[in-house]
Amino acid sequence: MGSSLPQVYKGLDIITNKVSPQEQRLCRHHMISFVDPLVSNYTVVDFRDKAVALIEDIFARDKIPIVVGGTNYYIESLLWKVLINTKEKASTAPGLVTDRKVELEQLDGIELHRRLSQVDPEMAAKLHPHDKRKVARSLQVFEETGIPHSEFLHQQQEEEGGGPLGGPLKYPHSCILWLHADQAALDQRLEKRVDDMLAAGLLEELRDFHRRYNREKVAENRQDYQHGIFQSIGFKEFHEYLVSEGNCSPETSALLLQKGIQALKQVTKRYARRQNKWVRNRFLKPIKSSTCWRLARGSLDGFVQAGPCARYLRGGPGPNVPPVYGLEVSDLLRWEEDVLKPALEIVESFIQGREPPAEPVKMEYDINENKRSHRVCELCDRVIIGDREWAAHTRSKSHLHHLKKRRKLEAASRVAETEGDSGGPETLGKDSSLPLP
Repeated sequence: MGSSLPQVYKGLDIITNKVSPQEQRLCRHHMISFVDPLVSNYTVVDFRDKAVALIEDIFARDKIPIVVGGTNYYIESLLWKVLINTKEKASTAPGLVTDRKVELEQLDGIELHRRLSQVDPEMAAKLHPHDKRKVARSLQVFEETGIPHSEFLHQQQEEEGGGPLGGPLKYPHSCILWLHADQAALDQRLEKRVDDMLAAGLLEELRDFHRRYNREKVAENRQDYQHGIFQSIGFKEFHEYLVSEGNCSPETSALLLQKGIQALKQVTKRYARRQNKWVRNRFLKPIKSSTCWRLARGSLDGFVQAGPCARYLRGGPGPNVPPVYGLEVSDLLRWEEDVLKPALEIVESFIQGREPPAEPVKMEYDINENKRSHRVCELCDRVIIGDREWAAHTRSKSHLHHLKKRRKLEAASRVAETEGDSGGPETLGKDSSLPLP
C-alpha cells in the first residue's frame, strides 16, 4: 500500500516514481493512480479514510498490510489518531467543493498568523508565520468547529495510549523497517535515479502533462504548484523549460533543460534529508524512562511500515511510537545479507510473537529539548521555532555576520561617547613638539 501523496493521482508515473506494472503483478498494490489530476483538494483525511478501510479488509483476510513510502503526514495519519474532522463535505467526491484551507492560503502569511494569534494563541506560538499551510489549517479547524486546534490536540494526547505525537496508535503492534544509507551513497543513487527517469521518457511525460493540464493555466497566470499533483517534485522544476520550449533559441532551451535537471536532483536530495529528519523527530524521540518495547505475543493486529532511506541513529522510541528497525542499504550488492534476510526474520518473528533477532534503532537525545519553543532574533529579524533550530541559527554565518557588525557599531558608539565625555579629541599642550602660535 502506497503512502505517497503524488502517487494517488493518475498520470506522471515516471516523475512520481510509481511502482512498475511488472512489480505490481508480483504483489497486489493499493492507493495508486485513482484520483483525477485536476482534483486539487484531495486531503489527508480522504487518504486516511480510504486506506484504513483497505487495511481493515486486509486484516479480515488474515493478511498483514505493508505501508510503503512516502509522504510524512500521510504515514502519520495511518499510525496515530492525529487528524481532526471538521465540517462534513457536501459531496463525497473531492474537487466538487471549496476547500476553506486553500482559500486561506491565498492570504498573506503574516495576516494569517495574526488571525490565528487572536483565536488560538497557543497554536500560533508553535507555528512559524511563514508556514502558511499549517497556520491555515489551524484557522480552518477553528472556523469550522468553533474549537481551537490546540484544544483538539490536547484531547488527543490525553487519551489512553496518547503521547506528545498525538493520540494513541491505531495499530498498537505495528513495526517500522527503516532503510538507511550512507549519505554519499544515497546522493549518488538519487542522482542516478533522475538520470534513469530521463532515459525512461521523463521529458515526454512532462510535455504531455503540461499540454493537457497546465498550459491553459499558465496562459491565464493561474498555475498552482502548491496543491494536487502539480506539487510533485519534478514538475515545477521544469516550468521555465516547458513554457519557453518552442519560443526561444535551441541554446536557451538547452540551458533551461539543464537547469531543470539540476534543480530536480537538488530538490530530490533535499527531500531525502527532510525525510531523514522527520524519521528522527517523529519515530526516534525517546521517552525519559529506560523502558524497552516488548513484542505483543501472538498478535496479528499490526502492519509493517517500510520507510525512506536515511542515516542510522541511536535512541529508544516513546510509548506510542512503533519500534524502528534499521536496514543498511548503502551497498546494493549486499541486499540479500543486509536487507532481505534480516527484514524477513524481523517480520516473521513479529508475526509469530517472538522477540526479533535485531534491536530497534536508538537515538541519543536531550530530554529538555523543546521543539516548539518560540524565539525572535531581533538582530536578523527572524522568528525561530524549536531549541535545536535556535542553536543552529545562532551558529549560522548570517547570524554571526550580523552579530559582528553590531559589535563593531557598539564599539564605535562607545568610543564616540568616551570622546564626548572628555570634551572631544585631545588638544596640544605645552610639551607638544609642534610650535605654539
